[in-house]
Amino acid sequence: MMMKKTALACAFAAVSWCAVAAAASDDFTLCKSRYALCTTAKCTPIPGKEGEVSCACDVKTGYSAGLQACQNAEQTASGELKSRYYPVKYYAVCSNSRPWAWCLDKPCTVDKDNPSKASCACSLVKDQGDYVIVTDSYNDSTCTTDIWSSATVQQITQVTNFLKSRDQLKPFPIKIVNSQK
Repeated sequence: MMMKKTALACAFAAVSWCAVAAAASDDFTLCKSRYALCTTAKCTPIPGKEGEVSCACDVKTGYSAGLQACQNAEQTASGELKSRYYPVKYYAVCSNSRPWAWCLDKPCTVDKDNPSKASCACSLVKDQGDYVIVTDSYNDSTCTTDIWSSATVQQITQVTNFLKSRDQLKPFPIKIVNSQK
């Protein structure tokens, strides 16, 4: 019965965050490849594409986690990457209804003029519960300005728990910078 409710809720929500919300930690994949890292990415609306934002992400090579398999070297050489997760050391917890960007496994294009950067097309989401902003400091504007690539506290906990059981990419101890939240 619970599985039916989760599936139904995901179908109605029609955004990709449902995949992680319902995912068990065994649903993640860990691999070594070239990928886009969006954990600290600032995002802007895409004109004419309601519900989508463009996020300025970093291009990395190494181990990462996601819900989809890694791309091979031929695929990433074309300049097309997927956004994946790499462990964070700190974050702020935000408890408001502001929108944020969901980027995990989203398509990205490497910047031809700056191959260390990629533009990723992410989903704009909100009202999913407490979410995180990856930052090492907190002030009154942290959770109230701009659109940032993010995840819910539940989602980051799930991927962190997954990584704790893997040898290739161990998570860091996470410091919550606004621990009074």
